Amino acid sequence: MYNTSFFKKILIVAGVLFLYSCDKDYNEIGADLLGDNHFDFLQYTSNVVAYNQKIGPVDASNLAVNALGIYNDPAFGKTTAHFATQLNLGTLAPTIGANAVVDSVYLSVPYFSTLKSTNTDGSHVYELDSIYGAQAPIKLSIYESNYYMRDLDPASGFQEAQSFYTDQTAIFENAKVGSRLNNSTSVSQNDAFFFDPKEIVQKTTATDGKVTTTRSVPAMRLKLNNSFFASKILSAPASKLATNDVFKDYFRGLYFKIESVSGSSGSMALMNFKAGKITISYTEDLVTNGVTTRVPKTMDLNLTGNSVNLLDQTDVNSSYTNAVNNPNTASGDANLYLKGGEGAMTVIDLFKTPGELDLIRSKGWLINEANLIFHIDAAKMASSNEPNRVYLYDLTNNRPVVDYYLDVTNASDAKKSKYVFSGLINKEAVTNGRGQTYKIRITNQIRNLVKYADSTNVKLGLVVTENIADASFSKLKTANAFSSKVAKSSVMNPLGTILYGSHPSVPEDKRLKLQIYYTKPN
Repeated sequence: MYNTSFFKKILIVAGVLFLYSCDKDYNEIGADLLGDNHFDFLQYTSNVVAYNQKIGPVDASNLAVNALGIYNDPAFGKTTAHFATQLNLGTLAPTIGANAVVDSVYLSVPYFSTLKSTNTDGSHVYELDSIYGAQAPIKLSIYESNYYMRDLDPASGFQEAQSFYTDQTAIFENAKVGSRLNNSTSVSQNDAFFFDPKEIVQKTTATDGKVTTTRSVPAMRLKLNNSFFASKILSAPASKLATNDVFKDYFRGLYFKIESVSGSSGSMALMNFKAGKITISYTEDLVTNGVTTRVPKTMDLNLTGNSVNLLDQTDVNSSYTNAVNNPNTASGDANLYLKGGEGAMTVIDLFKTPGELDLIRSKGWLINEANLIFHIDAAKMASSNEPNRVYLYDLTNNRPVVDYYLDVTNASDAKKSKYVFSGLINKEAVTNGRGQTYKIRITNQIRNLVKYADSTNVKLGLVVTENIADASFSKLKTANAFSSKVAKSSVMNPLGTILYGSHPSVPEDKRLKLQIYYTKPN
């Protein structure tokens, strides 16, 4: 009777907490889903050893999102993100009529944005997501690229996809052709480009004089050179437009080059270039019953071919450099530096004290909950943007830990996935509060280690993540002592964070430890 009542209370409390969590911001839910009430379970704290590991150049091919722009992070340094991509024909083997003349060419890539309000005139107000740094101008130049981005790697006997790495800017820089294509006289299109949150408004006039207004979400919308596309596309031999394989060798793609603007700190955006396209609007002759008229036509080129995010690191913070180049693998580091892109990660060793794991196993404890709680070094991160989430995985085998697999994935919103596993930032309880901790629950990982004597105590890897639902891995250009890969979700995130580590010099209340809540066997 007592046991039944006890478990009913547990279910009621858990249910209330779950319903309460559904209304909270996702940055808070992960920390509060189960709260700090552990129902009087016994607690054991295990020391861990955590140290820095440099990532270095990494495969950045065909990422779901790519960084573009400049981000100055005082804690880490300056990152300049360029981008290169192939194009695909929207329609294969298009029929282009006689005397085709280009009217306009526009490149459009939508930003990640949130609708904030709708005005009485039908216009909309948006807020851009995933913009880092001040809303300050950068120099953007788009060139034709003559570098062929092949699909398969000849070094693998054409059995594996070709990798393109974050440090290959020079290859694309040397392969750019001609003058820049976004050569509008408006500097907001090139020399003083910025990520504009205004909606895109287009007006078209019909033959009867009626004007139609079309509104769409904020986007990078750039006017490109008419003459280039008239020559390269409309005047191309028909055979070059027959298939995309042939077309991608004929027109090898675009290179988006980023440079600083004097007096501007710049800004950076994460963008889904695969949703972008180039629209060529033109007119051509149409002959009907011997009468020639001019008719409007359009042709789309989609940015869906092979692509790569190119990252240049400059003005690197010396403390960051020293930490990742000189890790303390014995006692752990005092500060743990996590940086996306080709930055840095943390390696974590559990149960390093000799005989500790065997002793726990011998006691027959029932593991109820196990957590790693990482405290943010607020002083070192005071002037930096903080990543919303970190991701822990099995570094030894390059795969997620079991708790990740057992948690729920939200197919409609990746940012709201894996709440129990978490890794979400826990912020101060004030408006725009700074981050305090990241908490990751690894109950089943520890439970299996304790329960099964043949379980392997693997090394764990900790990285920043852009998409917790993406559990795939990217190849390192040069393998390190632990792995030849890193979590792909980290490559897509330009941000970094500095955490307190496991070194004995770290204050006890900030030091990284493994918390285990357990009950003794009857």
